[in-house]
Parts: sequence; C-alpha cells; structure tokens
Amino acid sequence: MTVRVLIADDQALIRVGLRGVLDSEQGIVVAGEAADGAAAVRAVRAGGVDVVLMDLRMPGTDGIAATRQITEDPGASPGVAVLVLTTFETDGNVLDAVAAGARGYLGKDADPEAVVEAVRVVARGHSLLSPKAMAALAARASAVSVPAPRPRVELAALTDREREIVLLVATGLSNEEIACRLSISPHTVKTHVNRAMAKLGTGDRAALIVAVYDSGVPRPR
Repeated sequence: MTVRVLIADDQALIRVGLRGVLDSEQGIVVAGEAADGAAAVRAVRAGGVDVVLMDLRMPGTDGIAATRQITEDPGASPGVAVLVLTTFETDGNVLDAVAAGARGYLGKDADPEAVVEAVRVVARGHSLLSPKAMAALAARASAVSVPAPRPRVELAALTDREREIVLLVATGLSNEEIACRLSISPHTVKTHVNRAMAKLGTGDRAALIVAVYDSGVPRPR
C-alpha cells in the first residue's frame, strides 16, 4: 500500500525538506503541498490524499480549523488522517488538535525517521503523540484535576457504550471514524458523546479528553 501525503506548511523550506524525507521512503509519496489551511482542505477534497502533515500556524485558515474541516467532512475525504507537525507542543494546542480530529501530533524537532514512522502509524488508523505532546496533555489534565474533597471524574458513571466511545474520542478519532469502527451512525456517536459530556460535566470535546485521562485511563505511549 502506498501512502499519499499532503504537506501543509506556510514555509517553503520546510515543505522542501519534508518532501525530500518522504519521497525517499518506499511506500510513501508526496501527493502535493499547501501553503495554508484553506489550500490543504481543497487539496484533500480533490482526492488522492491519505495523510496530511499539518502545520498549526498558517495564514488565513490555520491548522486547527483546517483539521476540523477535513475530519468532519468524511464524504469528501474518507479515511484521511491528519498528523500535526508543529513547533508548538503546548497543552492547549495538543488538546485543540486532538479535539479537531488530528490522529497524530509531533514537534518539528522530531527526527526524520520519527516523522516517517508517524506517517505510517496514522495511515494504518492508529494514533500517535510525541512525548512532549503527551506530557503537555498530561500536564493539562493534572492542572484541571478537581481538588479534594471533591472526587475526580469517574467513568463508571457512563454506560458501557458511552465509555467505549469516549475512550475512542480520547485517542483523537472523529465521530465518523468512531461510527465506522463500531458500525453505528455518526449521529448515534454524537448522541453518546453529548450524554457522556453531560454526565462528566465537561463542556466540549477537549475537556472530555482531559476528563478521560484525569480519570486514570492510561495515556497513549
């Protein structure tokens, strides 16, 4: 299987470097380049892309907004995985990217081999976070942990199906991807997610992810 990669970054030098790394790998081809988020979305909708290497800070439509548009438009881009590659590995950026549907998150200081492996991992449908990104997410979870004597969030309040779905949400899967994996409708997934957020007292998808990790669920390695 050949993995077709779109490189979305506003810096031409970065795009050239990534193209050189990826084109030298067997089974990976660079399907195109985009200098901003809007161009990345258009390229994905045109077809022929399996993985998007997405920068976060770009002019116009940024990487978070572009990721959300791509992952929430399965009719135009079925199965496309977004792998964030950025210099900004802060907790807020990680949470925003995961909440938008990104399947992977790496820093631009990653070794070329790590980038290649991450592309292969997300192309296979798995999730991957860099150690720094995972540490940032863990730090956010720790920062928002409720203090004693209030108990921390417990997933036991959820039904088996709700718990199954929120654990998939925590890996970065979109509603469409979860629906496909569980053979249910995206609407059903959304309903379960909304009910879980109500039970856990979380106001959005990012807060739900924090709650899942704060409950003691092992974090991705």
